[in-house]
Amino acid sequence: MNKKYHFIAIGGVGMSGLAKYLLQNGYEVSGSDINDSKYVKSVRDLGAKVYIGHNEDNLPDDCIVVASTAIREFNPEIQKAKRLGLPIWHRSDLLAEISRGEEYFIGYSGTHGKTTTSGLCSYVLEKAGLKPSYVVGGIVPEINTNANCTHAKYFIAELDESDGTIVKYSPNLVVVNNLEPDHLDFYKNGLESILETFETFISNMRENGIILANMDNEGVKRLVKYFSVHELAHNAKFLTFSIGGNTDYSAKNINYGQDYTTFDIYYKDEFQINLKISLKGVHNVYNSLAVWASLHIAKVDMNLVNSYFAGFTGMGRRFQKVGEFNGISVYDDYAHHPTEIKATLSCSKSFKDKRIIAVFQPHRYSRLQNLWNEFMEAFDGIDELIVTDVYAASEDEIVGVNAHAFVNEFKEKSDIPCKHITGSMTQVAQEIYKDLKPNDIVIGLGAGTITKLGSELLNLSTTKV
Repeated sequence: MNKKYHFIAIGGVGMSGLAKYLLQNGYEVSGSDINDSKYVKSVRDLGAKVYIGHNEDNLPDDCIVVASTAIREFNPEIQKAKRLGLPIWHRSDLLAEISRGEEYFIGYSGTHGKTTTSGLCSYVLEKAGLKPSYVVGGIVPEINTNANCTHAKYFIAELDESDGTIVKYSPNLVVVNNLEPDHLDFYKNGLESILETFETFISNMRENGIILANMDNEGVKRLVKYFSVHELAHNAKFLTFSIGGNTDYSAKNINYGQDYTTFDIYYKDEFQINLKISLKGVHNVYNSLAVWASLHIAKVDMNLVNSYFAGFTGMGRRFQKVGEFNGISVYDDYAHHPTEIKATLSCSKSFKDKRIIAVFQPHRYSRLQNLWNEFMEAFDGIDELIVTDVYAASEDEIVGVNAHAFVNEFKEKSDIPCKHITGSMTQVAQEIYKDLKPNDIVIGLGAGTITKLGSELLNLSTTKV
């Protein structure tokens, strides 16, 4: 590998993780970002030279340039790199290059749950003293980082399917947690296109690779059936997991407690452990089962890791409590797909005698358009829905696809009170704050600026009399 790398938008959670891995490995790293942030600080503290603002003068003339799909062709650093003939890598190219040098590569994939599963795996291995290397899409709790480089046996990574670059990876073991229509700006034929991408990806597994598949998910079942019929993936084989099913690994006797969830894990119908987790919701039973099974397959000594599952409190922005004031609790969640929203709101069922207010910021016009009907049905069990303006994420507006139209149709189809609040997140918070009462639970949902809602409400609580 080259010894010098320059990251455009180094402050992203994924990009900063890759930069940390290289810095820990002795590589020279520079980068740029529009804003300073905790992620920028984290790589700067490790020795990266970071510029705020994109400018061609930031770019060394003898480096590999690393960028993500979000970086446009007219970026001045991209333009200079092309003039100089420098290699320009997508961030997936770098992760693929890194992973090739690791002994045992475990990847976590699927439409939902990648960050939680890769983070949980990294957490329990770290706590057990097994010194994993990892690059994940969020900050691992207690460990307070999103990446580590040790060159010990296990390398853990979150494998993103959103832009098709997952085909570049060749893990020893991959978890496929779920496959559903998403990122339909890229996957024009919906689930069919996603399945085609995963067929290519799995066919590139390392020799004797293992695919751990969730057989409770219809998209994954179709993937398994396709490979079984066509005898693909050279020497790779499928192992399966489910809740209560006739699969290699299964979760049974689930008990959802106030503070912890417990469930029995069976392998080949033989009882293995009653696992205790602090994460809420049935989706986190799947996530935890997937991680436990993947480590069991990888021949980790499970006696070393079992007890640490209960200590994992979740990755940032996954039903994360961000504040409390005047008897009002505020949560923040990254959920921006209908299935993710349903899973997050299922966690709120543990709150008794509370008023649940969901604040939904649609993420991308294309996603709102393509999953319009699914979003309409994603908010059961709440007491009020507030919809903010769409977070465009660099997309152009689509005529007729906006928060106002969504709210009007939602009101026609649901008895749940719903309103549209327009403007900045500061303005949204000001409108919400006026109607809050003790025992209210506010849950922000989305992948954009909605993450600021909690801090805005907390600021108001300290300034309002």
